[in-house]
Amino acid sequence: MANIRCVKGMVGLVSGGASGLGRATVERLVQSGASAVILDLPSSDGQALAESLGERCAFAPADVTSEADVQSAVSLAKEKFGKLDLAVNCAGIAVAVKTYNFKKDLPHSLEDFQRVINVNIAGTFNVIRLAVGEMGKNEPDADGHRGCIINTASVAAFDGQVGQAAYSASKGGIVGMTLPIARDLAPMGIRVITIAPGLFSTPLLAGLPEKVRSFLARQVPFPPRLGDPAEFAHLVTSLAENPMINGEVIRLDGAIRMQP
Repeated sequence: MANIRCVKGMVGLVSGGASGLGRATVERLVQSGASAVILDLPSSDGQALAESLGERCAFAPADVTSEADVQSAVSLAKEKFGKLDLAVNCAGIAVAVKTYNFKKDLPHSLEDFQRVINVNIAGTFNVIRLAVGEMGKNEPDADGHRGCIINTASVAAFDGQVGQAAYSASKGGIVGMTLPIARDLAPMGIRVITIAPGLFSTPLLAGLPEKVRSFLARQVPFPPRLGDPAEFAHLVTSLAENPMINGEVIRLDGAIRMQP
C-alpha cells in the first residue's frame, strides 16, 4: 500500500506568508487541518492574519536573509506546535531594469542586482538550511520520510523577459539548487521540490493597470487568465502529501511561454 501522507496534523513554516502565494498557502494549510507559522517582515500583515486564522497559526516577524530571525521562526514552530514537517519558501522581491540604459548612459545598479540575488537565493537557502535541522529530528514514517521543502521559482527562470536579468538569475538559482539539496537531504528522508509559477494574481501584479493585467491574462494559452493563489496553495498541499515527488521543478503556468 502506498504511503500517502496527509496534510492534516502537519506543521508548516511559510516565508512570505502574509501576502500573495504565501498567504494562500497559509490559509489552505490551516483549513486542511495543519498548523502554520507565517514568516514575514515585521511591517507585513502577518500578525493580523495569524490572529484571524486562530490557534493553529502563529506569526514570526523575520527577514529571510537573517540567520537569527529565521532560526527564531523555526524555534517558534517547535515551541508552539511541537515539530516542523514542511517549509514553503514564498518570500521574494523583483526589480525590472535593463542591463544598460543607453539613453541615460546608465548601467543596471549592482546594489539592486545583489539585493534580489540575496533575498531570493540566499534567503531561500537560509530558510531551507535552518528548517531541515528541525525536520531531521522528526520520527520517520514507514517510508523513512521526515519532511518536505517547497520553493517558489518562476517561469522567468526559463523565459526571462527584458529587464529581468536580476529576477531571472535569482529564480534560476532556486531551480539550480533544487536537485543537489534534494540529494543532500535524501538520506534523512527530507524532500525538496520547486514550483515555477506563471502569471498569478498577486500584490506584485495587482499594482499594474487593469489594461496591462488583462493583456497579460490573454497571453496564457489555457485557462486564459491569471492564476489564482489558491491554485498555487493547492499544488503545495498535493506535493506535501505525495512522497514520490522529489528533486523536481514543476511549472504552474497554463502553458505560457513568456515573450521577450
